Amino acid sequence: MLTLADIKQLFAERGDEQYSGEPVTQIEHALQTAHQAEAEGASNELVTAALLHDLGHLLHDFGDTPSLRGVDDVHQYRALPFLRGLFSDAVLNAIKFHVDAKRYLCATRADYHAALSQDSKRSLILQGGTFSVTEAENFIAQAGAADAVRLRIWDDRAKTEGLATPPLSHFMQRAAHCALKV
Repeated sequence: MLTLADIKQLFAERGDEQYSGEPVTQIEHALQTAHQAEAEGASNELVTAALLHDLGHLLHDFGDTPSLRGVDDVHQYRALPFLRGLFSDAVLNAIKFHVDAKRYLCATRADYHAALSQDSKRSLILQGGTFSVTEAENFIAQAGAADAVRLRIWDDRAKTEGLATPPLSHFMQRAAHCALKV
């Protein structure tokens, strides 16, 4: 299990790496996503999930832009064993489902796919493509799926070069408020 200090260290060591195929770094993307969640009044749990939703990219090195090589790095699952015990399912489920939320939004919003970045479109194919009607209905019925959809929308918008956000320490304080007491 990671600690909050371990998470800060991961961002210090690997946060300046380019976010796959986008004009921002890993830390910029994480901070922008969390900032949007906070601006929309999300709970500490959902802001924390927004901050950590791509932590799996920092835990495992698949090189630059794995989707260009036809690789789905399943990053949405990679962080979960490291975060289990530190955070509740409210945080973990939003992280776990944020990729399926993209598949859901492609199935339920006509204009959603066209607005995705090129890397998100490439990875969508590797992640199983757009949900069928039945898959979309089954997905949204799961606990945490609605929060994952909100997170996904912030995720898609968190790719603006040079956007000012609060620092990591600000969001880590929110994470500390929802961390499990172990």
